[in-house]
Amino acid sequence: MKKDKKTEARNWFAQAYTEFEDAFDLEKRGRFYLALFLYQQAAEKALKAFLFLKGEEELFTHSVKELISIAAAYHKDFEKVKLAKDLDRYYISTRYPNSLAGNVPAEFFDHPEECERAQKLAKGVIELVEEKIKQAIP
Repeated sequence: MKKDKKTEARNWFAQAYTEFEDAFDLEKRGRFYLALFLYQQAAEKALKAFLFLKGEEELFTHSVKELISIAAAYHKDFEKVKLAKDLDRYYISTRYPNSLAGNVPAEFFDHPEECERAQKLAKGVIELVEEKIKQAIP
């Protein structure tokens, strides 16, 4: 059964927005490793929301870079957020101790500036997708 693309887009965007807010709260608490992961997740899910709205049905990637590339094929405005590809660094390394050569993510990711940058990158994606969804779904 084919899913309703507007409902699917709304659901994915709602989850993206919630995860962005959760990341912001974690950032304020100094839990940078988890905030970084959730900023990546928020951007990924927002991009998927846009792509589901455009009729995509299966997106097997978690890469923000790949999703931006696909989204840019639908609308050139996504070129403006291409630097958000840097969020892909946080998909695995923020979660698994064996991804950082002997470091624990909770201890390794300890720079507030890094988290602030990730927040800005994710926010740019969220805001762009929100604009596109509002244009398509009044």
